[in-house]
This record gives sequence, C-alpha cells and structure tokens, in this order.
Amino acid sequence: MIATLFQILGGLALFLLAMEMMTNGLKSAAGHHLRHMLGHWTKTPLRGLAAGFLITGVVQSSGAVTVATIGFVNAGLLSLSQSLGVIFGSNIGTTVTAWLVSLVGFGFNIEAIALPILAAGVGLKLISGNLRSQSLGEALAGFALFFLGLSILKSSLESVTGGLDNGILLQNDYGLPAFMLIGFLATVLTQSSSAALAMVLTAAAGGLIPLNNAAAAVIGANLGSTSTAALSALKATANARRLAVGHILFNAVTGVIALLILPVMLWTVALLADSLSLDANITVSLALFHTLFNVLGAFLMLPFTPHFARVLGRLFRSKEEDLAEPRFLDNTLITTPELAVGAVDQEMKRLFDLTRGLLRVSLDREDLKPAQIRPKAETCLTINTAIADYISRLRAEKIHPTTLDTLTRSMLTCRYLAEATDLAPALLQLREARKLPQLSVLSEELDEYVDLLRTLVAADKRLPETLNDTEKTYHMLKSRMLAMIVRGEFSPIAGERTLDALSSVRRLCDQWYKSLAWQPATELLIPMKETQP
Repeated sequence: MIATLFQILGGLALFLLAMEMMTNGLKSAAGHHLRHMLGHWTKTPLRGLAAGFLITGVVQSSGAVTVATIGFVNAGLLSLSQSLGVIFGSNIGTTVTAWLVSLVGFGFNIEAIALPILAAGVGLKLISGNLRSQSLGEALAGFALFFLGLSILKSSLESVTGGLDNGILLQNDYGLPAFMLIGFLATVLTQSSSAALAMVLTAAAGGLIPLNNAAAAVIGANLGSTSTAALSALKATANARRLAVGHILFNAVTGVIALLILPVMLWTVALLADSLSLDANITVSLALFHTLFNVLGAFLMLPFTPHFARVLGRLFRSKEEDLAEPRFLDNTLITTPELAVGAVDQEMKRLFDLTRGLLRVSLDREDLKPAQIRPKAETCLTINTAIADYISRLRAEKIHPTTLDTLTRSMLTCRYLAEATDLAPALLQLREARKLPQLSVLSEELDEYVDLLRTLVAADKRLPETLNDTEKTYHMLKSRMLAMIVRGEFSPIAGERTLDALSSVRRLCDQWYKSLAWQPATELLIPMKETQP
C-alpha cells in the first residue's frame, strides 16, 4: 500500500512538472503574441472571454493568465470589465485539460505516443540554436511527461481499485459537499486545477468514485483555482484585489448553480454525449460536464459584466481613488453646454490644485521615491481624462462659438497638465543628482534652480521673469555639466542621466507655465454677456 501511495505521489509530481514545462515552454515560444492577444483582443467582455479561453487553452495555466491579467489591469491596459471577461474565458480554457485527459489519456496507449514526443521535444531543445524552437521543445517534452504522469496515476489507482472487494471506495454517504471539499483542497495544495482534475478523472475511470461525486469534486477543483488569484492579490493593488474577488465570486456562483442543478446537468451531459457520438465513458462525461457548467456560468454572467465591474469598483477604495472621482462633472448638463462650463471650471480648479500638490511634494519631500508619487500622479491623470471626456461629449451644435473657444482652452490646458504630471518623477531625479559628489561644485546653482522651480509651481499666474531666470539657470547648468563630462570630472553615464532629468524638468516648467494661462470659462463669458445688447 505504501509503494502504491508513493507511486500516486510520483505520478502527481511528474504531472505537475509536465504542466510547468508546458506552460513555460508555450509562453516563451509564443513570446509577445500572448501579450498582443491579451492587450488588444479584449475591447469588449465577449472578446475578453474569447482571448482568455484561447490563451489558457494554449498555455494550459489559468493561474498564469489570471496573474498576467492582474498585471494588465494595474498597468491601465485593461479595464475591470474587460479583465472579468478574460477571467470568464480562462475558466472555459481550463476544460481543455479535462478533454486531453479523457480523449487521449484514456483512449490510446499512452506510452506509445508519449515516448516519441518526449524524444522529439528533448532533441529539439538540445539541438536547436533558436530560443523559440528550444521553448517549443520544452513544451513538447512537458506534453509527453503530462501523459506519462497520467499513466502512472492511472495504473496506481487501478491497483488500488483491484484490491477492493466492491467497485467503489468512497460511497455517496459522504455527500456531495465532501467531494467538493476534496476537489477544492486538491487544487489549493497543488496550485493546479489541471492536476486536481486529472486525479479526479483518473479516480473516476478506475471506479473509485461514481459520476455524481466526481462531478462535485470537479466543481470543487474549479473553485480551488481561484486560490492563485487570491494569493497573488493579497499585497497587491486595489484593482488586483477586486479582480480576485470577481474571480472567486464568479467561480462560487457557477459552482453553486452547477451543484443545485447537478441531476439536470448530468442528464444533459448524457444527452450531449449521445448526440455527439462520444464514447460513453465516465471521463468523457466529466470533461463534458466541466465544459458545460463553465460555459453556462460564463454566458450567464457576461451580460451583467459592466454592472458587476461597477459593484467591484466600490470595493477596496483608496484615498487616491476617492480623490480621482470627478466631483462636479454632472452628466445631466451634457445637453446644455452653457451650464456645463461651470462644472468644467470647478473640476479644472481641482485638477490644478492636485497637480500643484504633486509637483510641490516632488520638490520638497526628502527621500521620496517615484513609486510613492505614482498614486497621486494617477489621480491627476484620471481627473484629467474625465474632464477631456466630459468636454468631448458636450453637444457641439448647441455650443456658442465663444463657449467653444473656452472649452477648447480647457482641453489644451488638460494636455499641458497631463504632460507636467508625467514629468514629475524628473524632479525627484534632479534632487537625487544634487547628492552626487561630482556635482558638489554646482550645489549652489542647483539649489537656486530648485528654489526657482518652487516659486514657479506655487504661482497662480504666469511669472515671466521667474521663467526667464529658470531658463538662464538651466542653460548654465547644462553647459557646466557638459564641460565636466568632457574634462572627465563627471562620468558619462551619470552625466547623461542627469542631463536627461534636467531636460525633462525644463519641459515640465514649460508645460506648467503654459497651463497657467487658463482662466475659468465663466469669467471669460461674463464680459461677453455684459457687452451683448
């Protein structure tokens, strides 16, 4: 019995190794194409579902796809609504493993196909000088080991079954929830729903558990697959935690529905297997069941994805996200632009205050890192985008030409402020450069430059003289640093980095100075109304 237990554990270990090799090899072979699919094929939740299904089916790892999706959401490349579509599709993609196990693993002589594939995969990895071909070889070797691990699991569990008096080890007395828990724990412990599914299908094929209990274990394994997202989101951003909660809720709702209508689902599976002329064995039935309830869950949830995303968006609210919510942009004013300009003015004032605060913090707070100002910068950019979007939705045919001019000025100012926000990290880089020993001879000039920047940022209106002074100081610093590099007093790498920061700060000053020309539209329109007869 102990030898059989070690055989089962060895088969499971080989299976997990195979899954990792397949995932890593296929991800490396596909290269940027997977990023392209995930980044560009997800414009709607339905397209996100298709992308999630295809990528998970290719790389054979819903966990990898989930973690990548979280990364895209954090980078702002995917909205929460789009990412939920990817998660729904990823769940359907995990069913490919069940079909491989049921159709290939139990329908053929596994060693007869696995060993030649293993030889080809290892040969390709060793012989090829191309990285993509080597990765493909690794994936092929993993594919072969997948079936060898399955073969070991199958033979070891069959030996367990052969030593039993009755055909089934685990009877219905334990109840469906117990088997759900077994499937869940198996996935959590192995961190692979594919491995858990392979064990369930192999046990069912060996006669250890009946179809309904195996189906409950499949539901549990599906729910356990959310543990990867939950673990990766523990110390992640608010968006990552929202996506993890969305993943858990989706799998939980799908699992509960499947459990409640399990007899109907199994009857439907039998009907479909018969109509599709599939072999009437328990592994095919379980693969079909796994696919059916995941597809059913995805298409039940898909129409509600935007609403679901809004609900999740209210969770884990950070201070920055609350600040990033527009306070004055009322959608009811969209059809009356003359009233909407007042809302735009109020939000623009907020944007100025937040951007000024970001720049002042970057200039004044010691030992500040770029990561620490990123939330403030994202808040500014979010409001900036909201203002631009609001103005673009106003009814242009109803806008007076003068009002149109003022709104155009606001749009242009948003662009200036957005670029100033993007360049804020250059202020930190410049302050760090002041600490370099080589620049100690320029410490007074650098301090003077930073003081001029503070004056420029604090101003509510344009200060031409201050801007001229910053320009003169900039050119002087640039000239002296170049001379120091030529004389070997300043290393070329550090010098280039400092000059880039200096150039970015100069660009920031220019954009901020241009933005200070903005005036509230309501103030500009009052003289016009007073002069009208």
